[in-house]
Amino acid sequence: MNPLLGIGLKVLSALSFTLMSAGIKLVSTAFPTGELVFFRSAFALVPLLLWLGWRGELIDAVRTKNILGHARRGVIGSTGMFCGFFALSFLPLPDAISIGYTAPLIVVILAALVLKETVRVYRWTAVAVGFVGVLIMLTPHFQSSVLVNGFGDGAAIGAVFALVGACCAAGATVEVRRLISTEKTGAVVFYFSMLTTLLGLSTIVLGWNAPTFTEFSILVGIGILGGLGQILLTQSYRYADASLVAPFEYTTMIWAILIGWFIFGELPVPAVIIGSSIVMGSGLFVIWREHRLGLERRRANAAAPPRAT
Repeated sequence: MNPLLGIGLKVLSALSFTLMSAGIKLVSTAFPTGELVFFRSAFALVPLLLWLGWRGELIDAVRTKNILGHARRGVIGSTGMFCGFFALSFLPLPDAISIGYTAPLIVVILAALVLKETVRVYRWTAVAVGFVGVLIMLTPHFQSSVLVNGFGDGAAIGAVFALVGACCAAGATVEVRRLISTEKTGAVVFYFSMLTTLLGLSTIVLGWNAPTFTEFSILVGIGILGGLGQILLTQSYRYADASLVAPFEYTTMIWAILIGWFIFGELPVPAVIIGSSIVMGSGLFVIWREHRLGLERRRANAAAPPRAT
């Protein structure tokens, strides 16, 4: 274990995914969402397959005992990707990313409902407080749109799609929790990337736009950054406990504000900063609480008498 290396890899992963989102936003008005999903997924396979080959785990990427589980995760995750990419064309980068922080809170709800995990009052309280933060974040996007323009404003549309994307990301996380009981990491990543690539490619019948050389370079870069981000994320959990590494996911807000300011000339409004801070605080509490529960379970297992054989 090397906690500092694990944290460093997690921060680099957050930066990679934020740069990927910035690239998507940069070209989102020039290309249909399905085309963006295709490039993001297809070229993410390049570093992923090279990495799996280097580790000698390439065969694990195609072995599976649960193809239906991969299909469920792929459809839910792909829907979330489509929604998230579409939202980026309407929202400032920090706003889109901060709404995405809703996903860990929704995971707690789905874990209780779908996985039948025991969720006690502490985490339910954190989730409730977190959703107050979500409402605060969404307020500036809906106020002018709903009250004045009858829900026709782009910011409101973007906020809705970002929220749906967060819900799908939470659903995909629950499916991954199911999959990892029987599937290797390589298979989970490979089948998801393949399915999203095919789903993105299927939208070519709706009409794609031919990119210039510069645009093609950005599209390829989006995919490679997505693949590198996944590799860095996976490696970070090899060097440090999840409870230590997970909170550094919120460094994406730092990168998003800096990139949004320097590249797009956008800064989040106070309501988004306040709301996202509340959501991040709730998410950090959930992570801390799950870590504590994990320690308690390990102590209980260690203290339990051995079973008769």
